[in-house]
Amino acid sequence: MSSATSTRQPLWLRCEKKEFERRAALTPTTARKLIDAGFDITVERDPQRIFDDEEYEKVGCKLVDNNTWPNAPTDIPIIGLKELPVSTDPLPHTHIQFAHCYKNQAGWAAVLTRFARGGGTLYDLEFLQDESGRRVAAFGFHAGFAGAAAAALALADRKTSSTSGPLKGLKLEPYNNEHDMVADVKGKLSQVKNADGTPFKPKALVIGALGRCGRGAVDLFRKIGLEEDDILKWDLAETAKGGPFEEILQVDIFINCIYLSSSIPPFVNLDTVRAAGPERRLSVIADVSCDTTNPFNPIPVYNVMTTFDAPTVEVEVGEGNPPLSVIAIDHLPTLLPREASEQFSGDLLPSLYLLPERKTARVWVEAEELFKKKLADAIAYEAQKGT
Repeated sequence: MSSATSTRQPLWLRCEKKEFERRAALTPTTARKLIDAGFDITVERDPQRIFDDEEYEKVGCKLVDNNTWPNAPTDIPIIGLKELPVSTDPLPHTHIQFAHCYKNQAGWAAVLTRFARGGGTLYDLEFLQDESGRRVAAFGFHAGFAGAAAAALALADRKTSSTSGPLKGLKLEPYNNEHDMVADVKGKLSQVKNADGTPFKPKALVIGALGRCGRGAVDLFRKIGLEEDDILKWDLAETAKGGPFEEILQVDIFINCIYLSSSIPPFVNLDTVRAAGPERRLSVIADVSCDTTNPFNPIPVYNVMTTFDAPTVEVEVGEGNPPLSVIAIDHLPTLLPREASEQFSGDLLPSLYLLPERKTARVWVEAEELFKKKLADAIAYEAQKGT
C-alpha cells in the first residue's frame, strides 16, 4: 500500500507506548516549519504527550487515531522517540526512532530482524551524525539535568527517611517547566539537616562533565545551590588512570554521563562499595548513561532498569553498611518533557528537511548504511543461535 501521489513529503508522528513518556520527536513548532517546507504531517492522538492534540491541529497537522501507524501506507516514514513494544511482527515501514539495538543490548537481534522480515528501514536517532561524527540531535543536556534532579530528590528522601531499605515513597513525575523542578528539589533538600541542626551540604561527582549530559547535571547542581567546590567535574583526564575510583565513595551523589563505546574498567563495583564499610559517604548513583544490559557497563552494582514510579534499586552493600540507591531510568528527559522536546526537535529539524533526499543526503545515507551493517550482524547472530 502506498500513499497518494504527491510532491509533498509525508511524515507520520506516532504515539509513544512507553509508560510515563511524554516527550515528542516533533513538536507543534517544528511540525509547522516542516509543513511550510513542503511536508504533510500526520499526528496520532496521544493523551500522554505533553503537547495537546489540538496544538498540532492548529498548525496544519492531520490528526489520526492512537497507534494506527501499522496501517499507514508503507511509503510514509514513521517518526517516534522510544523503542516500539516488544513484538515479532514484521516492520515494513521506514522508522525514525531510538531503537537501542546497535550496541548488543538485550534483545537487539530480535528488534532488527523484524525489519528484515518486513523489508523496512531503521534510521536510529542516536546515530544521525554531522560531518564530524557528532549526533545531530540529542537529549543529553536534559538527561543530565533531570538525572541530577532525580538523584538529589533520592538523596533528600534517604536523609529524611527512617528506613535503610528501598525508597518506597519516592516517585517521579514530569514537571511543567524547569523552574518548578528546581524549586521542588531545592525545597526538599532544604529539609535535610546535619546532626547538629545545620544545613546539609551535599557533594556530587559527575563523570563525563564536559559533554552535553554532564553539563546538564552540573547546571542542575548549580541551580539548586551546591557550591562549586562541592561539584566534582571529571572527564577523560580524570578517569584515564582507570577505575575503580575511591573518590566516588567519598561524595553523596555520583552521576554517570559517559558515552560508552568500548570496554573500560569499572568506575565502582560491589567489592569497593563493601570494602568502604560504614564510612562510605556515597548514597545515590544516577546512571544517566543507563548501560544496564551492556556487557561493558562501568557500574556493575545493579542489573535492572528503574522507572518513574519506582525510580531506585538498592545495591547489595553487605550487612552493617549504609544503603546505596541506583537510579537507572532510560528516559529521564521526560521529567522536563516540553523543554526537552523543543530542544531536541529543533536540533533534528535541519536533518528532517533533508528527508526527501534521504537516498543522497549524507546524514541519512550514513545512517542507512549503519542499519544495513547491524541488520546483517543480527541475521547472522539469529542464524547461529538456530544451529
